[in-house]
Amino acid sequence: MENARFFRIIENKKLPKKSALFLCIVLISAFLVGCHKNITPTVTSKLVTDGLSINDKTYNASAWEGILHFYGDIVGDEKNFGTLYDVVICNDSARYNSDLRAVSEENLDLLILTSFTFAGALRGVAPIYPDQKYLTIDGFELPVPNVMNYLFATEEGSYLVGALAALQAKAEGVSKPSFGFIGGIESDLITDFEAGYVLGIRSVFPDAEIYDCYVDDWMRPDRAAAKAKVWYDRGLYAIYTAAGMSGNGTIAEAIAHRKAGKNVWAIGVDKDQYEEGIYGVGKSSVLTSMVKRIDNAVEMGLRTVQSGTFKGGSLVLTLKDDAVGFTTTNAEIDSEVIKQVSLLKNDIITGKIKIPASYKDRELTEKVMQSVIRENMISGDEK
Repeated sequence: MENARFFRIIENKKLPKKSALFLCIVLISAFLVGCHKNITPTVTSKLVTDGLSINDKTYNASAWEGILHFYGDIVGDEKNFGTLYDVVICNDSARYNSDLRAVSEENLDLLILTSFTFAGALRGVAPIYPDQKYLTIDGFELPVPNVMNYLFATEEGSYLVGALAALQAKAEGVSKPSFGFIGGIESDLITDFEAGYVLGIRSVFPDAEIYDCYVDDWMRPDRAAAKAKVWYDRGLYAIYTAAGMSGNGTIAEAIAHRKAGKNVWAIGVDKDQYEEGIYGVGKSSVLTSMVKRIDNAVEMGLRTVQSGTFKGGSLVLTLKDDAVGFTTTNAEIDSEVIKQVSLLKNDIITGKIKIPASYKDRELTEKVMQSVIRENMISGDEK
């Protein structure tokens, strides 16, 4: 089964060593995907999000697709919604603990938590409900057997989209291009997106000016749009946004500027966001997207519950596992650029290119970030 390739245990100083048994459990679960693909599962589950709806067209939408695929449903025909699976949106961070306790009382087979923001609440709640299984995406490893955590080597995929944007600028003959990064809530998770992106750009333009800004929210496209407008007007070539729904603001500004004849690009995240940037026939403001196969991670977690092989611990899903990557949907990407980025992808997989991340090498990651020009939200951005 192809999904079996998605999972590989990564040993590093932040994640403790896993036994061969752990790996076997995950691979067996992947195999069972094929064995039971025509049988509707009886596993009950609920997706728990931190305010972003499943219609965010990025992170949670991907998680939701994984759930639907597991149950044999599709968007628009969710036959098992409300019976076998459901979603709860937690809008108030002050209530995370009580909300998580409430849903844990429902005796579901698996609770799926997207975002690291639930880590504090889960740390207190999970031990109280030892029979409740939790799957966290981009969370933290907890020393309890009922929490499984999946992480992604986002620095690898981000390196590729950074290199692609830089190579595209070079192919277009752009002189001294500058680039931007807009983050949601600052954390190690988002830092790894940014650091990989920066290194990818610098592999092509070592002295390029790269700016960053954090909107401090996952649901403020207006803030991202305001900063993107300032940067595009200033002449920045491409902006990569890792900020949930806030990233829609960057894409909207890129559309407006491209319609006005400006050669600027947005870079999508988590899913292929090409369609979000469409502004004409065969035209999109989204040059490429850094994809994370959140859908596969969610489905695999559900499979472990179905097969009885669920086990607490953390896994990092990498480029080698085909769990992260870049998209080439946009026909305006130069064909030679795609070839060059594909070679870079292979160099990462073979270990020829090594990309630091907070969970592997915090010191080197912080050094990369020192080369970035930090900008705060300007007056009027938050209105």
